[in-house]
Amino acid sequence: MESIKKYFLKDMSVMFGRSMRHIFRSMDTIITVCITPIAMMLLFVYVFGGAIKTGTENYVNYLLPGIMLMAIGSGIAYVSYRLFIDKERGIFQRFHSMPIARSTVLWGHVLTSLISNGISVIVIILVALLMGFRSSAGILEWLGVFGILGIFTLALTWVAVIAGLAAKTPDGAGAFSYPIIFLPFISSAFVPTDTMPSVVRVFAENQPVTPMVEAIRNLLASKPVGNDIWVALAWCIVIMLVAYSFAMKAYKKL
Repeated sequence: MESIKKYFLKDMSVMFGRSMRHIFRSMDTIITVCITPIAMMLLFVYVFGGAIKTGTENYVNYLLPGIMLMAIGSGIAYVSYRLFIDKERGIFQRFHSMPIARSTVLWGHVLTSLISNGISVIVIILVALLMGFRSSAGILEWLGVFGILGIFTLALTWVAVIAGLAAKTPDGAGAFSYPIIFLPFISSAFVPTDTMPSVVRVFAENQPVTPMVEAIRNLLASKPVGNDIWVALAWCIVIMLVAYSFAMKAYKKL
């Protein structure tokens, strides 16, 4: 058992290194992921922010959690695309002929997604600081924020794995991310849900993005998070487990 675990970790580190080299050789992917969320943040803060009533003095503080989730939703599309390219080039068949743990090929992409999206989030936070974002959160609160973002990234990345393995075209591999990027618009990310029409409000308050946004926002403001953090984590864990199951089934069919 110990030997199997040792070789699994060794194989996974090799696959992780392979995927990370792809990222560092094309840093434009991280730049591209950051551009749209930062543009949205600039637009809403400096153009629409004065007309939006959120009950807070600093709109960028209110907006930032949703922008970070949008960036992650955009970033996972590249995981799907890279998996599709590997599939089309027959890379998986080559790896299957080698004495390595098969699942490590997928885990390499997943862990790379975690790192690359983490870099994107940090860049967005730095830009938000230049725009006036301020937080009273301590170390534990910041760890909680990055913990939620990390689990959210893992959950969506496994969804991206399914799309990448099932897609028939490169465009199809990344198209699944559009609804995910759109979800923050129908949540409390940009405006309070109580300003929405009743039908839209019901959807906004019962979809996964809203409790994540509220939990992150309260953590950054050093306020009690209530049940939002547990609802957010429950959503992420359920999505991750279901997506992982379907992803592994799709992978075994290759």
